[in-house]
Amino acid sequence: MSFSIVWSGDGVLAIAIAAPPSRVEARARVRQAVREAAAQWLSIDIDSISVKSSPGQAPSVMLAGRTAGLSISHEEGLSLAAIHLHGKVGIDVMRVVAIPDWEIVARDYLGLQVTSQLAAMPAAERPRAMAQAWTAREAALKCAGLQLAEWTDAIIDCRLQALPVQRPYVATLAY
Repeated sequence: MSFSIVWSGDGVLAIAIAAPPSRVEARARVRQAVREAAAQWLSIDIDSISVKSSPGQAPSVMLAGRTAGLSISHEEGLSLAAIHLHGKVGIDVMRVVAIPDWEIVARDYLGLQVTSQLAAMPAAERPRAMAQAWTAREAALKCAGLQLAEWTDAIIDCRLQALPVQRPYVATLAY
């Protein structure tokens, strides 16, 4: 399995794999890559690592009998995963595209402040900034164990890290 380390620090490892077209195959491959990356990162036997997931609940990874946070995100062509040894984690990836009704989407899901910031920037920069804001919101919600919902001012206490992924993608890690 081929994976690349996208970010590492503070007990967190984020990896990327080139995702196959099939969502089912992408899910299987990223879970295998999580096991391989964790084994390499922690210098432990891959057989002592398993990925656990249940519908409607965040996945987790068992590392030699210890539970660690896990988050996975898929976009056509790219899958990301993040492991956090000390708590919850969220990760999100998105392909940068122009969204015709970006202002409505931003207002409804990202709040008035982000919508105003997006409106003030040059139109050519907006799709990338919108995607970055979206991935930050999604990653933070995942980290907090919350589903995507319309904007609220609720404070989500997690650290955000923009991830260096290849164009045309943007991604954010929350831990």
